[in-house]
Amino acid sequence: MHANGLKFSISAHAAWAPGVVTPEAWDAWSKAPQRIGSGADPAVSAMPAMLRRRAGFLGKMALEVAYACLAGRTGVPTVFCSRHGEVARAVDLLGELAQGQALSPTAFGLAVHNASAGLFSIARADRANHIALAGAGATVEHGVLEACGLLADGAPQVLLVVYDAPLPALLSEFEDCDEQPYAWAWLMTPAERDVLCLTLERAAAPAAAAVSDCGAMPAGLQVLRFHLSGAARHESVAGAQRWSWTRHA
Repeated sequence: MHANGLKFSISAHAAWAPGVVTPEAWDAWSKAPQRIGSGADPAVSAMPAMLRRRAGFLGKMALEVAYACLAGRTGVPTVFCSRHGEVARAVDLLGELAQGQALSPTAFGLAVHNASAGLFSIARADRANHIALAGAGATVEHGVLEACGLLADGAPQVLLVVYDAPLPALLSEFEDCDEQPYAWAWLMTPAERDVLCLTLERAAAPAAAAVSDCGAMPAGLQVLRFHLSGAARHESVAGAQRWSWTRHA
């Protein structure tokens, strides 16, 4: 990361969560956030039904915003970011394994962290580079680092997809925030004039600052709210790192 941080523009964006679907609904949420609960799956109507049926709720949220944000563009590298990923599928598989049942290769393939990215690539017959990552409480920030690296290597655009859902009941004691289901995507480009531009900076955080707040919304939703609300700055602490976001006119 350069001394002045990473600077990039967002040329398109999309977001989806149960009960918060339209741009107007997201605008209202950014001004007065309400807790997002469970609900019906997104339609993901752009994906062929045979592949769409393989995706679970989490994957469908990611796919919905990925399709909406790219709007038919091809050849765009993608970075899929999820702190927990398909952990619910993994827990189910482990339960079956503990009971001595034979595991389904298809179910296993859909439990890996890049499952949604793979379905997206297959459905669109698009061989562009894709990355799937998790970075604990700084998953969004590490996704931006990866995306900016691709931009620096010459990619004119990079699709960033951020998505998560609450942990399954078996793991709920490990939640360190108020987990909620959501997905959003940015089409990132090098910093441009007359296009929304953000800067992300990183610095060491004081040890006392690294305290989790189990009542706070997930970090990914906090960044989304910063983006949608028009706020000038947003800061978060994850581990030993303080991350600072700045909006430029």
